[in-house]
Amino acid sequence: MNQTRVFLILAWLMVAMLLWMEWGKEQAAPPATATTTTTVVDGDASVPAAVPAATAGSDAAVPTATAPPPTAVVAAAPAAGATRVSVRTDVLDLVLDGGSVLQADLLQFPQSREPGSAPVRLFDADPAHFYAAQAGWVSASGAAPTHQSGFVPEGAERAFVLADGQDRLEVPFVWHGPDGVSIRRTYALTRGSYAVEVRDEIVNQGSAPWQGQVYRQLIRKPPVIERGYTRPESFSFNGAAWYDGDYQRRKFDEDYLEDGRVNAQTDRGWIAMLQHHFFSAWLPEGQQRTTISLDAPASGALVRELGEAVQVAPGATATTQARLYVGPKLVSQIRAQQVPGLERAVDYSQFSILAILGEGLFWVLSHLYGLFGNWGWAIIGLVVLVKLVLYPLSAAQYKSFAKMRKFQPRIQQLKERYGDDKQKFQTAMMELYKKEKINPMGGCLPILVQMPVFLALYWVLVESVELRHAPWIGWIQDLTARDPYFILPVINVAVMWFTQKLQPAPGMDPMQQKMMQFMPVAFGVMMAFFPAGLVLYWVTNGALGLLQQWWMMKKHGEPAAKASPAK
Repeated sequence: MNQTRVFLILAWLMVAMLLWMEWGKEQAAPPATATTTTTVVDGDASVPAAVPAATAGSDAAVPTATAPPPTAVVAAAPAAGATRVSVRTDVLDLVLDGGSVLQADLLQFPQSREPGSAPVRLFDADPAHFYAAQAGWVSASGAAPTHQSGFVPEGAERAFVLADGQDRLEVPFVWHGPDGVSIRRTYALTRGSYAVEVRDEIVNQGSAPWQGQVYRQLIRKPPVIERGYTRPESFSFNGAAWYDGDYQRRKFDEDYLEDGRVNAQTDRGWIAMLQHHFFSAWLPEGQQRTTISLDAPASGALVRELGEAVQVAPGATATTQARLYVGPKLVSQIRAQQVPGLERAVDYSQFSILAILGEGLFWVLSHLYGLFGNWGWAIIGLVVLVKLVLYPLSAAQYKSFAKMRKFQPRIQQLKERYGDDKQKFQTAMMELYKKEKINPMGGCLPILVQMPVFLALYWVLVESVELRHAPWIGWIQDLTARDPYFILPVINVAVMWFTQKLQPAPGMDPMQQKMMQFMPVAFGVMMAFFPAGLVLYWVTNGALGLLQQWWMMKKHGEPAAKASPAK
């Protein structure tokens, strides 16, 4: 049984180490400042040119894609006093200038639980927190509007509000080129939706064909994240993500471009920037083929997609469109986009198996929430369901414990008989196990099965914005924050201590006994700063396990009669 006890210790420590590693990641540093970028000269995309680096709070340089048009493109400075338009729906409050979404407030998500708290601001024009979505054009045959200049509001209106009873709101911008080519850009917002439709219509009233490529990009100054147990955002993934047939991601840090700028060509690909509970993403419509790349201008980190060349003959028109998602990681809204791989934006884990398991657990949890109307009771209901599913395994585990406890007096007698001769003691103990048909490792399989379930649920509770600021009962008013009075952690220590007392410890030396006595306290202290929802899960799981173990001990664990001392 010594081996089993050691295995249990290692299993617990493994869980603790995995969680500790996620919490203790080093603070990400902003990417190095870029002073040059790549432009296109005579069709050569590899020629570096002196393009003014963007400064924080301005804009990134106009992209020169991995498959660019054959004319030189150099970024122009943003037009002074560029006209901005405000747009407000029931869920979004935006500021646009035609080429960029400069500010985005999420009206349904306050920054804190304090009354009157300002809404979460995702996009921000403040240089200290610069974050924007940008879209423009590069042309192989003439002028084109960039995200920095060109688009102007179409009409005199500068403030748009989705009125009561109105389901859709359109905000038009236009660019008029020197050769009879114009591009009309329309931002369309829908009630209750965080997806903004961005539609470009190219009209060629000139005498020559026009060719261009649309680019869309997300750029932000990497946030400085305060580390600590009470700050869940410090262990959530922060960085760029994209889909090129597989889900990919790149963390914000000084090595943002260490693995290259990426050159991924794909159909129905998307780009995104992820953070705790919220994200932004460009989602091209239909089967558009795009080229995805990364960059690190002075403004921060950038992820970009470049569309295929659009040919517009004289007198003809063409359209291209995409959706800009800017909002919370609400599973229902993400699924409504019907974009392959976008569900991975809810980043339960970089490991596919845990991510899939996390999605399944959240599906069950959300249905339980629909039944109980409270996320705390939904967590408890989830524990009960997991316990029922794993009951055959846990019953075998506790039965094994009970049987070993039953023969604990005999094992103690063997230990006294052989004294310090551990080899003979181990041999005699294994013979007893064989004679009585005891499997000393019979309790290990349930632990191995439950560990990935626990880890997956850990990420579900940490990552799910649906649980943000969600109360349970009484003193627990936010399941994603720590228990303010440490009541659940204290209960957790008590449950673990009583569970430890019930578990058999045959042949355990004094040092091992001290370690086992210390484990409940060590885990209790560590989990005191975990999100209350996770501690609630652990307490409920432990309490049900303790009840089940007590019943199995009572049923199968009566001590065996001591044998007569050997002569």
